[in-house]
Amino acid sequence: MTSSPALLVGVDVGGTFTDLVLFDEATGAVRVAKVPTTVANQANGVLAALAEAGAAPADLKVVVHGTTTATNALLERKGASTGLITTRGFRDVLELGRRTRPTPYGLKGTFEALIPRELRVEVSERMDAEGQVVTPLAEDEVRRAAAWLRERGVEALVIHFIHSYVNDAHERRARDVATAEWPNPYVTVGAELLPEYREFERGTTAAINGFVQPVIDRYLRRLADELRRQGYRHELLVMQGNGGTMSVDVAARHAVNTLMSGPAAGVKAAAFTALAAGHANVISCDMGGTSFDVGVIVGGAPAVSADKEMGYGLPVRVPMIDIHTIGAGGGSIARVSSAGILQVGPESAGAEPGPIAYGRGGQEPTITDANLLLGRLNPDALLGVKGRARLDEVREIVDKKIGAHLSLDPVAAAAAIVRVANDRMAGAIRLVSLQRGRDPRDFVLFAFGGAGPLHAVALARELAIPKVLVPARPGITSALGCLVADVRHDFVRTINQGLLRMDVSEARAILAAQIAEGRRLLATESVETETVTVQHHADMQFVGQTHVLTVPIARTDFAREDLAETFERAYRERFGVELREMRALVMSLRTAVIGRRRAISLDGLAGVVTPQGPTGTRRVWFDQGWKDTPIYRREHLAVGATLDGPAIVEQLDATTLIEPADHARVDALGNLEITIRGV
Repeated sequence: MTSSPALLVGVDVGGTFTDLVLFDEATGAVRVAKVPTTVANQANGVLAALAEAGAAPADLKVVVHGTTTATNALLERKGASTGLITTRGFRDVLELGRRTRPTPYGLKGTFEALIPRELRVEVSERMDAEGQVVTPLAEDEVRRAAAWLRERGVEALVIHFIHSYVNDAHERRARDVATAEWPNPYVTVGAELLPEYREFERGTTAAINGFVQPVIDRYLRRLADELRRQGYRHELLVMQGNGGTMSVDVAARHAVNTLMSGPAAGVKAAAFTALAAGHANVISCDMGGTSFDVGVIVGGAPAVSADKEMGYGLPVRVPMIDIHTIGAGGGSIARVSSAGILQVGPESAGAEPGPIAYGRGGQEPTITDANLLLGRLNPDALLGVKGRARLDEVREIVDKKIGAHLSLDPVAAAAAIVRVANDRMAGAIRLVSLQRGRDPRDFVLFAFGGAGPLHAVALARELAIPKVLVPARPGITSALGCLVADVRHDFVRTINQGLLRMDVSEARAILAAQIAEGRRLLATESVETETVTVQHHADMQFVGQTHVLTVPIARTDFAREDLAETFERAYRERFGVELREMRALVMSLRTAVIGRRRAISLDGLAGVVTPQGPTGTRRVWFDQGWKDTPIYRREHLAVGATLDGPAIVEQLDATTLIEPADHARVDALGNLEITIRGV
């Protein structure tokens, strides 16, 4: 054991695999590991990945962890029993929402609020929209409500009062009263978590925090304690959905910020890697075993949004990297509906039992099985599968469950599965690009995840994207994102003032206070950072509008005229019109305080390269039919190496498919850059 550890670890837990990257600051050497995710207790998979990489916790300088624990708990409704104390007359806000419907057409669809109605308790108190007390807080009612909820086995408590974003005095006092009755630290206060207007969104964000807080707290502390028991002496950092990191203590209080942390890590790595390769505008595509995540990177920075929906009636108003997710991973199940239509996903075979090819009892055709039948995957070297994949069993089940219903032979059925999956993924890319005013042709497609490089070229051709970039280690890119992420804390404060009448001095003071709080949090986390940077934004709209446009504020001591010009320019670029005769409103002020960690080098990711030609050929099915296709090993492709399609590039964590007539070369960082023919 060295006296001064220099090993950095990034570990990402996905639905199927747990990925780890270990970086040695002293030598630049990189080690990677990929092990099956342990669904019952993700911490076991993390420890197994450390063992696989030969990393002793006592030798580690920092561990950064991206986890799906909170996301899974929310989506599967497996969080803690949660109770709500709210303003009298407003217990149904979480259920009424915005009076939308789960299914826009037809009288069907159901919705259950995260907190059941019987666990939502009203108390007497009221603030008006100006923050003036209308009804004093009835502290005895708060005390009785907390005791009543505790007696019914409620584990997490949420306190959410109307207009608390303007004046949170009642919420803070209610917290003090309730805490005396509450047996644990799981008490969420709405305005403390999110001092922003809109009671439904604020209340739902607080409810989600309470719902997942005990789950994420227990998991992270269990992992941190086990690492500490094995000799780890530093802070365990946790990825946030905004692309930054935070300590376990902060994550335990602000558990909602860990939602989507795994996908966010992937987008961060995509931005970092692509920018180093000279590509600032990128569409990132992460296809793993369970899902397909798409993000947009403009000017080297991932797009961040504070308007994420985690399902119907579950808006989350904390900043997150703007990622669109669909159920289309390697394990996504294909089936023929009662109407005779082939559908792929969102259900997944997961890690257990997995695709048919895994030989663990899976009996449903998946995208992985389809690619195997088409010759695109090596049946002798499937990750996580001992021995040769059972091609005959795969062919038989695909024929029985898909081909027989569509009058297709097994190969045509497999091709249909891949085509339907590609169409769904292309639709997800259109959603984050074309539907938001971005032309995909102006971007590079960055494909990663265990299955992403297998489908990237087809997606790029479908969307007329001229170039695909596949990183040196596509299957562990999200784990790399954990390593390159900075420590970040976001703050928001609603002011709801007309731009022309806004008290600029007060607005500057709010921004300065947010900076001070961010710096205070950074100081408490004991994380080594080189510099601290600050980003300001304003949520703005014209009078009478309901949706905001978030624009940057250049500096803390901003001028009113500069903000007006910035908003008008952003509105014109977004909507193509100018509304100079309308008055602008500043709804909220936002600040991100970012502690920049030391940058790491990507040079060691490619590993030791021993130049060599193809290792053999395999019959692979393309749209033009079967073709004898050369098979290359990624570790045999040196910088500057070129390939002409058709070709397949195999490596431990992914397989890359290069279609006929397309051209690929290895760039200076070991990335595989594929130029799409005819685009």
